[in-house]
Order: sequence, then structure tokens, then C-alpha cells
Amino acid sequence: MKKLFTLAMFALMTTQAYAVDGVSVEYGTGDATNLARVGLLWDWNKSWLNDGDWHVTGFWDASLGRWSGHSAAGDNQNITDFGLTPVFRFERKNPSGMAPYVEGAIGIHLISPTFINADRKFATAFQFGDHVGLGLRFGEHRQFDLGYRYQHLSNGSIKAPNQGINFNQVHFDYRF
Repeated sequence: MKKLFTLAMFALMTTQAYAVDGVSVEYGTGDATNLARVGLLWDWNKSWLNDGDWHVTGFWDASLGRWSGHSAAGDNQNITDFGLTPVFRFERKNPSGMAPYVEGAIGIHLISPTFINADRKFATAFQFGDHVGLGLRFGEHRQFDLGYRYQHLSNGSIKAPNQGINFNQVHFDYRF
């Protein structure tokens, strides 16, 4: 697991720095667990369904996070989480000022170790992470983004147990 994580981080760091379009921070809670993440964002620079004032766009979100268990069941652990997620957004086209959006995504995550406490164990390090969210981009060039996400992570029944975990998250992004 550590070798795979190191390889993934190396691959991200060797990408051309100018290609990164933004950074993100997230904080969330759920299922007797706290979550904190940082991430790098790459815009797709594509747009679909362009009729009217709204359109669909998207970006890649590569994240590194830490989960901290705080269950009364005991045996609480910290989990390291590496994720890569393609995010689709339905967003107002307003070129400047405020732009509300709704978003959805399904990505992949690698976690280690594979349990957070005595009551919540994951059978695999590989997890799917899906989320839905809403938020607001703002600033003179819409460079700031504040939003809410509901996220579910599980191994998709690849192997039992597949308890999964749910988080309510607040995220803040800054686009260059």
C-alpha cells in the first residue's frame, strides 16, 4: 500500500506545475469520524449543454486526506486517504461575480489502514467515493469556491465487509 501511495504522489508531483488550476481544502464529519483533505484541481476547459444561462463543466480533483476515528467502541485509528475524482458541475455561466452550482462525482480512493474503529472496518484499501454537492463560486474572476458535499465511500461490494462511510463536508477552493 505504501509503495502504491508513494507512486501515486510521485506521479502527481511530476506533472507540469503550470497545469494545476487550483487548490482545495475540505473538512467533514460522519460515522464517528472527522475528515480533513487538501487537493489539487485541473479544469477540463470543456463545456456542454451551453444553451441558456447554465452549462455543464468539470475538473479533476486529486486529494490527500486524513480521517480520525472517535467512536465510543474504541480502537480508534487514523486513516490516510488518497483520491482521484472526475467532478461534473452544472453551473451558471456568469463570467464574473457569483455563480451557483450543483455537482456530482464518482472517483477512486486508496485508504490505509483499512479500519477506523472497532465498529467500522473496510475489507479493501480500494474504495469508490461518490458525492453530490452544491455551492457558490465568487470573486472578480470566480476564483473562490465555497460549497457543501455529501460523500459516501465503500468498496462497492468487491469484498466483505463493505460497511462504507458517509461524510458531510465543507470545501473551499481557490482557482489560479
